[in-house]
Amino acid sequence: MEVTGAPEVATGARTASEPHLPIDAIRPPRPGRWIAAVVAVFAMVWLLYTIIVNENLHWDVIVEYLTDGRILGGLWVTIQLTVLSMVIGLALGVLAAVMQLSGSPVLRAASGLYTWFFRGTPLLVQLIFWFNIGLVFPSFGIGVPFDGPKLIEWQANELITPFTAALLGLAINEGAYMAEIVRAGIRSVDPGQREAAEALGMSHRQVLRRVVLPQAMRVIIPPTGNQFISMLKTTSMVSVIAGAELLTVSQRIYLGNFEVIAMLIVASIWYIVLTTIASVGQHFIEKRFERGHHALQTRVRRNLRPFGKGSV
Repeated sequence: MEVTGAPEVATGARTASEPHLPIDAIRPPRPGRWIAAVVAVFAMVWLLYTIIVNENLHWDVIVEYLTDGRILGGLWVTIQLTVLSMVIGLALGVLAAVMQLSGSPVLRAASGLYTWFFRGTPLLVQLIFWFNIGLVFPSFGIGVPFDGPKLIEWQANELITPFTAALLGLAINEGAYMAEIVRAGIRSVDPGQREAAEALGMSHRQVLRRVVLPQAMRVIIPPTGNQFISMLKTTSMVSVIAGAELLTVSQRIYLGNFEVIAMLIVASIWYIVLTTIASVGQHFIEKRFERGHHALQTRVRRNLRPFGKGSV
């Protein structure tokens, strides 16, 4: 008896054993892309040429004040405000995020009120408020509450300097945003990780420090880096309370030499330098925390790989 279909099976087996040939696809022409690229290059060259040859920009003044001692002093204040505000804001954000995920309704309400208020009011208003806090509380002290005797007391006008007011406004406002970032990072961790750690006898603090936060850092790091870069530029708002940072110093100088545009360009150059350095640092930090994630993905793909090339 003749068996039909056998040649087709054999042909199919031979086809499956043959190596796959690469596809030699021809990309369709895209003249619009080339025209857009030429226009973009022309616009950038024209803009750069216009800026360089413009005599009203006074490049000699820009070069002179770029490394001026007063500008470098304001630059250092900007760096200090950025780093301190981010460190304090991150600590407040972690605390508020843990409170939001707590089983206590009182702690959740307190954390929710904090993030609601400081995210809902403009940062500029908060800076002005902290700078004028002495109008509400003329003095601060440590002692018996409810108008009891004070053991130590400070005058608000002496304690709240422009730098202190700027630090309070920036850090507390940043803490409200970091709380949401940290909370999202903690929620991204599989709940089974927490349950397994608790089954091993770990306390809540140990689970958070050793299991949850290390895994949540992969989600927390990118937006935190963006917040740090944003904070570098947000410190310029401190100029409204004369915080002696980069923009404030630049304004004081151009009020004396009337080189408004030149001094603003000096400040902008330093802001670009700082944000560039921060962006490079963020890139390497993200790569460092992505290492473990990529290793896990590689192990999963290797485990799911077929046993052999000819396996069915």
